[in-house]
Formats: sequence, C-alpha cells, structure tokens
Amino acid sequence: MVYSGRKHTAAACYGAPMLTLTGAVRVVHPAPTAAVVLLSLALGAILASQAGIPPFGPRTLLTTLAVLGSQILTGAVNDWADRARDALAQAEKPIPAGQLTPNAALGVAALGTLLQVMASVPLGVVPLGLGAAASASAIAYSLWLSGTRLSVLPYLVSFGILPIWIAAGGGVPMERVAAAPLLVAPFAAAAHLANALRDFDADEAMGRRNLAQALGHGRALATAWILAMGVGVGVGGVLLAGGRIGPVAGVLGVIGLAAVAQGAAGAHRLWPGMLVAAVCWTAAWGLATG
Repeated sequence: MVYSGRKHTAAACYGAPMLTLTGAVRVVHPAPTAAVVLLSLALGAILASQAGIPPFGPRTLLTTLAVLGSQILTGAVNDWADRARDALAQAEKPIPAGQLTPNAALGVAALGTLLQVMASVPLGVVPLGLGAAASASAIAYSLWLSGTRLSVLPYLVSFGILPIWIAAGGGVPMERVAAAPLLVAPFAAAAHLANALRDFDADEAMGRRNLAQALGHGRALATAWILAMGVGVGVGGVLLAGGRIGPVAGVLGVIGLAAVAQGAAGAHRLWPGMLVAAVCWTAAWGLATG
C-alpha cells in the first residue's frame, strides 16, 4: 500500500506539468503554426538570397521568430476566446479537456507577444508595425469576427500583410513582393473556409453565422477548393508561360496542386492539403519571381 501511494504521488507530481505542457503545445495550433513559420522562413531566405543577403542571416531568423511569436499569440487567444463553445461541442480541445487553464492560455499568448516584440524591435519600426497589424487582425477575428459573415476579413488582412512583413523584416525592398497580397487573397479566403469547415458542426450548434455557415457546408467546401486550385493553376500557368518556373519551383508547384486536389474528398483532407500547398507555393513563387 505504501508503494502504491508513492506511485500515485509521483504521477500527481509529474502528471500536472506534463498536462500543462501538452496543453500549451496544443493551444498554439501546432500544424498551422509550423506551416506559417516554415513558409515565412523559406520566403525570407529566398528573398534574402536573391537580394545578395545571407539567406539565414540575423534578419531572416529574427523575422521568422517574430512570425512564430505572432502564431503563438494568435492560437492561444483563439482557444481562449472559443473556450465556452469548445466546452459544449469540442471537449477534446486543451482548455475544456483540462490540459490548460484559461489563465494559462492567456499566459501563453503573453509569451507569444513578448517573443514577437523582442524579435521585431531590432528589425526597425516598419517590420514591428506590420507584425503588430497582422497580429491585431488575427485577434480581432478570435474576439469579434469569427462568428460573423465578416469572418474572412482578418484572413485577407493578416495573410496579405505577411509577405510584406517578411520582406521588410529581411531588409528586402517591399516592392519585390508588391503583387503578393493580390495573389494571397483568394488563397487566404479558401484557407478561412477550409478551417471554418473543421468547426462547422460546433459553430452551427452555437448559432454562429460565419461565412462558411452562410454558404452552407457543401458550397463552402466547393468554394474553398475552387479558390485554392484557381490560385495554383492560375499563378503557375502564368509563370510557366513566361518561362519562369525552374525544376525546383515546378516540383513544389505540383506537390501543392496534388495536396489541394486531394482535398476535394472532404474538409478533413482539404485543410492539411492547404497547409502543404501554402508552404510549397510560397517557396515556388519566391523562386520563380526572383
């Protein structure tokens, strides 16, 4: 009995911190965070290399860290804001599952903010401001717009800012990526719909009326797929016709197309496919337009 009690005590001592650590990792939405950080690093390195700057120099790495901080902030605030809905419809999420308290989620968000600011300050006022604007837009989504028909707007704003933020942070002229926000917009809208479809039933149960709800499940899925494929085929076709696509960019483009194409099978496959495409197409576009 004494031995059993010690085992239980040890489990209690080590179990709670492990639950908190697991919750902290899950609350930042690790898959999309990894995708956004990876595509930011790839684009930053490509732009820097083309501009004669060391591809993985201090500015590229600091900008990537700032993007990571922004993603941590965004994910934690999103789960904190959705904790009541998740408790009713998605009890496996870290806060309702007891892996992380609401206050701890805010603590994670604060750490993300600190990382973003500390990494941005050495880069100058413009990258600092662009990053702040991208994060503010994402927070507005979680706190106010995610349950409305304007739910797509923060995606358009934040992802439209991202390539400009990366260029400014890396010390590359911002006109180098001037066309990127226009190309990003339809893909960002598709990403919003694909992401919202993952929570479609929970949002419907709570009476939330975001853009995916307004369109309906089938129409939202079709719209997301068509928009994403349209970006890949359209941009890729223009670059290919102009002789701008080399072997590496070509392979990346095809991988992205295949990743999105398989998403026609359902929302559960479209979202991860779009994460893969976002990374591949960002790198391919950077290589092909340099």
